[in-house]
Amino acid sequence: MRKKLSLLLAAVILCGPVKSMTKESSSNSLREDSTLNYKKNVSLVLGTEGALVGGIMTSLYKSWYSGSETGGFHFYNDNREWLQMDKAGHANACYNMGNLGYEALLLAGWDEKHSIIYGGTLGLAVMSVVEIFDGLSADWGFSWGDMSANLLGTGLFMAQQALWHEQRIALKYSYHNSGCPKYNVSNPLTMERDFIMGEDWLDRLYEDYSGVTIWMSFDVKSLLMKKDSRYPSWLGWAIGYGAEGMTGEYNNFRPAGKVGEDGNWGRGWEYQPGQLAYMPNDARHRQFFISPDIDLSRIPCRNKTLKHVLRVLSGIKLPMPTLEYQTGGVGMRWHWLYF
Repeated sequence: MRKKLSLLLAAVILCGPVKSMTKESSSNSLREDSTLNYKKNVSLVLGTEGALVGGIMTSLYKSWYSGSETGGFHFYNDNREWLQMDKAGHANACYNMGNLGYEALLLAGWDEKHSIIYGGTLGLAVMSVVEIFDGLSADWGFSWGDMSANLLGTGLFMAQQALWHEQRIALKYSYHNSGCPKYNVSNPLTMERDFIMGEDWLDRLYEDYSGVTIWMSFDVKSLLMKKDSRYPSWLGWAIGYGAEGMTGEYNNFRPAGKVGEDGNWGRGWEYQPGQLAYMPNDARHRQFFISPDIDLSRIPCRNKTLKHVLRVLSGIKLPMPTLEYQTGGVGMRWHWLYF
């Protein structure tokens, strides 16, 4: 979940809108021209996904790892970092990339079973390669915590699709500017900046963990009500997890000894030349949310292309009135609109 992960998601989104046969028609005997179109669609989807993911993985390797030392494969326990927001992000990324991979293959004419198997595992495959890169990098290491989150997100999607042929419990994402990325001075002696919370707005969408919220959205109608109920299928409820006030992986402390020891880089904000302002360590709080949720994928729509667009956008939690509980003695807060 470091730099340019948003490009990985964009790659899958770009693979999705492919003109193809419907799921029902693929189960019938296909005429020769239909078979040809089917093969073309499958080749187009797989080829596009392969080229985009391959190119982006090459870019990731150059931007993340080319400047760091490599060595033997090793492990690293990062489960305490960022109050576990990165783990929630891993699960969300694998869930939604699996969803998009499934939709892309289904649109290309694949049957339900094979779309689940080969599309639903797309996020797991991509993020596993990232973990292998980490395991070979001296600066990081293979994280079992990350892999567990990857498996959780992938399993949540595939299990529901196989059992219900729909997603009744969805993982969603929202982001607001936390103000923390300005604390990017990593070394108070040299004023060196590391941009660990993002250098630009695209990076910050996935690196500014203090502004990210990961939601688990429940489809109330399909889970609790009969099909003939008048309750709108697009209106559900979501619980969210977030954390705020984080400028470092483990703490916001100023470095007492050697800069960088125990993950403590003493990140601060240069408010005057040569002087740093630090985010207080007690500003780090976990956040829990409950909010109504609009499921765009369940809004009635006859246009197939628009349906696909809505399915893609359904991975984003829309701003809604939200009740928040924050740890550290802060307690309950109300937001008329929270994103």
